[in-house]
Amino acid sequence: MQSVQEVTATMRAKGLRATPQRQCIIRLLQDNHSHPTVESLYEEALGEMPTISQRTVYQTVHDLESLGEVRLLDLGTGSLRVEPNLENPHHHLACIVCGRVVDIPVEFPGLRVPDDYLGGFSVDTVEVVFRGRCETCT
Repeated sequence: MQSVQEVTATMRAKGLRATPQRQCIIRLLQDNHSHPTVESLYEEALGEMPTISQRTVYQTVHDLESLGEVRLLDLGTGSLRVEPNLENPHHHLACIVCGRVVDIPVEFPGLRVPDDYLGGFSVDTVEVVFRGRCETCT
């Protein structure tokens, strides 16, 4: 993810408001490798800005996704996750007990959908999620 200043400039160039609330959310996502839920981002932002609304957090992460700054992930942990790490291709480990999510930089070069099943569908990306228990929950 780009710096707060760069994302702010991109937002303004696209006609989006770069409010202090949005800048707070961007700052919270900088170098964040925990794949925070939108709810946890909201809780953390409340500590800095008691007047921020959950709607603002949801709208901001959706706007950041449309700008290509984050990906929103449904990894089957019960909550929408925010992925600010778009630099390096990777997949995920997800704990089925506590919901912890970890990036794993593994490639699967032979992984593909057999042509018989594509039916004219074009695959752009592949996401692999390994589910199990983290070291704390084992």
